[in-house]
Amino acid sequence: MTEDLIFDIMRQGLWVSVLISTPLLAVALIAGVVVGLFQALTSIQEMTLTFVPKAALMMAVFWASMSFMTATLVSFFQDTIIPQIAGG
Repeated sequence: MTEDLIFDIMRQGLWVSVLISTPLLAVALIAGVVVGLFQALTSIQEMTLTFVPKAALMMAVFWASMSFMTATLVSFFQDTIIPQIAGG
């Protein structure tokens, strides 16, 4: 196994991690901005107001995108990692 192959596998692994984390991070960002705007407009400075909606939305998106995340990760391992292990 050469250095170029290792770096290529690492690059592909990082891209898969970006793809998998994008839905959760996007929802956290959008929920944080919406709640922050709501707090700024109403002058309510409650800490749980930022945490609870963000956590609930992230759990819902995680549940909805679990099949995508699993399929992406399984595909990466079956197409990239396992052939490298089997090939020696």
